[in-house]
Amino acid sequence: MTTASRTDQPASALLAALAAERATGALSTEAGIVYLAAGHVVHVESALTPDLGTLLTGSGAVAADGWWEAVDRAGARRRVGRQLVDSGRLTAGALELCHLGALFDAAYFVLAHDTPALRFRPDAAHWLGAVRPVPVHTVLRESRRRRALLHRIWPESDVDTAALVRVPGAGPAELPARRRRTLAQVDGVRTAAQIAANLACRTFHTLVELRRLAADGLVTPAPPAPAPGPDRRTEAREEPDTALLRRLLDALEAL
Repeated sequence: MTTASRTDQPASALLAALAAERATGALSTEAGIVYLAAGHVVHVESALTPDLGTLLTGSGAVAADGWWEAVDRAGARRRVGRQLVDSGRLTAGALELCHLGALFDAAYFVLAHDTPALRFRPDAAHWLGAVRPVPVHTVLRESRRRRALLHRIWPESDVDTAALVRVPGAGPAELPARRRRTLAQVDGVRTAAQIAANLACRTFHTLVELRRLAADGLVTPAPPAPAPGPDRRTEAREEPDTALLRRLLDALEAL
């Protein structure tokens, strides 16, 4: 498939078509990018989820300097994942497990609203390199499953992306440890992705806890910030000096 601009087709339909063509490249949407190799999904990234490096270093699976060393050494060759394993910093199994979690988390957001794709770049590849290719139909099925599960817990999807605030006066009952840790991160500023990154936790697990907290009446999206009002000091500086103008007018009339 050649480079395509936005179409009326949803991203899921284009992904299915690209899979049938065994295409290689990157499909961009408003929420992220899906990387394909020979019709299989090899990586998905989204600004709405912590990336693989954040998860690996935040959990302590890989030291931060080890991660960046792998990126520096193998990023240009698109073999960062392979470098982590070959250098002994991570086992192949641990890399695959963490990468699949990050891939499905990002895919949920990329496909959540199934908006039209922005473009497809043939032969584009991610610097991580292929870890474990996943069939497109598996990614689509898992994204639908997650969307249905989250909807059953709490139907308002704005919890997934908005800054969240605790509901005033809502005293939490006894909560499970994971939910209690998640609630402690809700400060009126952080989004689900930021909370997940702070906890070095999978985004989907964090979404489950946040939707349960919303269903319990403990958290809600923060109200939009008020638009800034006019700066009275600026207005005062810019106000014309009426007395000066009157004197100038009188002087002109006297000429």
